[in-house]
Amino acid sequence: MTARYVLRRLGGTLVLLLVLSVAVFALLQAAPGDPARTLLGPRNATPDALAAVRARHHLDQPFAVQYLRWAGDALRLDLGTSIRTGASVSATIGGRLALTGQLVGLGLAIAVLLGVPGGVLAALRRYRATDRAVQTASLIALSTPAFAGGLVLIYVFSLMLGWFPAYGPGTGGDRLPHLVLPAVALALGVTAVLLKLTRAAVIRELDKEHVVFARARGVAERRILVHYVLRGALVPVLTGVGLVVAYLLAGTVMVEQVFALPGLGSLLVDSVTYRDVPLVQAEALLIAVLVCLAGLLTDLAQPLIDPRLRPAADAPRRPKERR
Repeated sequence: MTARYVLRRLGGTLVLLLVLSVAVFALLQAAPGDPARTLLGPRNATPDALAAVRARHHLDQPFAVQYLRWAGDALRLDLGTSIRTGASVSATIGGRLALTGQLVGLGLAIAVLLGVPGGVLAALRRYRATDRAVQTASLIALSTPAFAGGLVLIYVFSLMLGWFPAYGPGTGGDRLPHLVLPAVALALGVTAVLLKLTRAAVIRELDKEHVVFARARGVAERRILVHYVLRGALVPVLTGVGLVVAYLLAGTVMVEQVFALPGLGSLLVDSVTYRDVPLVQAEALLIAVLVCLAGLLTDLAQPLIDPRLRPAADAPRRPKERR
């Protein structure tokens, strides 16, 4: 993987982030009513107060100037002040980021540990009872909303069995038991997606000529599965893992409400409810950055995992032949 390939991917990601940041900043302009009144919040909107807010946020200047000032402050991690609480937006998000990061990380780990082996099993037993059972379970998981799955998990594993706490984030070493049920509820749909992607990729690899030839030569099935099938199926599965990060981040909104977790999801709900535009802008920007970074890491990892992608990524363009 050459430096030009890495720079090209970084450049594409930066352009995408630029476009998304403009869209996020436009949220303030798209809010109904006067932006100064929106930023002033529930306080008394006197002419002097409105003038002070317009001067502080440069609302009397063109859109491009306002955006450049906001983007510059965002690069310095100065995302403004919360309308509802008056606290720093950066500090407010930072205080909740760790909990949501742990929840998403645990949910992604559960989805990978269940979805990828389940997809491999379904592919190896395709069109049999095992394949039908696994696909039926994945369809049920995919069709179950996160909040409904969370309520079922609370009823079964908290109220009936008493294995896990029903709500709350826990503290210190008690954090993991509190996050197990929310992570499972968050991972249900993602597990089904990864299972179907893995099954399709493994079936496609099993039908390829080099796998058929290896079997004809008498190569052991385990070696064929590890060195030929799984290695070839890893790239589409890895792409799916990178894409489902966005789904996990969006799912935290419902899951954190069901399990009373004070993370970014519940903060976003409160921010939208109270029209706290600076917080909504900051969270939307943060989610956009995380999704873009996940996509970038996926693009950079693909040529490292599958050598077949390296010539397409690294080979320079051939000059046109002269006639």
